[in-house]
Amino acid sequence: MRLFTVNSGYFKLDGGAMFGVVPKSLWNKANPADDNNMCSWAMRCLLIEHGNYKILIDNGMGNKQDEKFFGHYYMHGDDTLEKSLAKHGFSMDDITDVFLTHLHFDHCGGSIKREGDKLVPAFKNAFYWSNEKHWQSATNPNDREKASFLKENILPIEESGQLRFIESADNTEWIDDIRIRYVNGHTDFMMLPQINYNGHTLLYCADLLPSVAHIPMPWIMAYDMRPLDTLNEKRRLLNEAAANNYTLFFEHDPKIECCTLQDTDKGVRMKETFTLSEFEQRANK
Repeated sequence: MRLFTVNSGYFKLDGGAMFGVVPKSLWNKANPADDNNMCSWAMRCLLIEHGNYKILIDNGMGNKQDEKFFGHYYMHGDDTLEKSLAKHGFSMDDITDVFLTHLHFDHCGGSIKREGDKLVPAFKNAFYWSNEKHWQSATNPNDREKASFLKENILPIEESGQLRFIESADNTEWIDDIRIRYVNGHTDFMMLPQINYNGHTLLYCADLLPSVAHIPMPWIMAYDMRPLDTLNEKRRLLNEAAANNYTLFFEHDPKIECCTLQDTDKGVRMKETFTLSEFEQRANK
């Protein structure tokens, strides 16, 4: 198995929305806001080369939306999916499986591209993986979450015939060395891949823990559908991760890719930070 960080770009979101009830006097130290109260966030994906599989976990926002849409999110930086894959010697056509933690636009927008008037899969040789319960939630969204589930990102996947579902049971083994953890606080049946790499566990945190700053219990996004469920899910997984020396991989942290955890008198907190490449080096010793 080989692991690669795939950066699909940076965007901005309102700091208050990203940090919920935490006051700005605290969160502004973790991720300083601009004059419009907007903070910069990564869209950091993970590529897993595992035997004949080349699995891409999430794929950012894509580029098919109009100027008005992108005007809300201030896309910046030079990274794209194509360029990041090419840095590692891969192309979009090499991907065999696109694993979607959930179907919010900043996680699945790169799934579909425009070809003239048509919306087609950006990864023509890949299966796209979701789960049936989340798919139903995304295609029949509640009013609060509707703006995050864009039909142009979702329906063409099903129409292509490339959609597949994973069993909706927690700790399901998907393929060898990759298990799926389910959480429901942020959105229904979000999937967190838990990867066994040479006996070391890497947990892809998606939006349960968007960044290192979200490790303390009260630091929960206002975007979450069920914040008290998020609180309990965070506590369970953070305690498990600290006790078993898991490495966490962050999708949205603007600077930090990975960290380990430790118990402190204030609860579970960050221990060490490092890149994914450094994680591989440690695990290969």
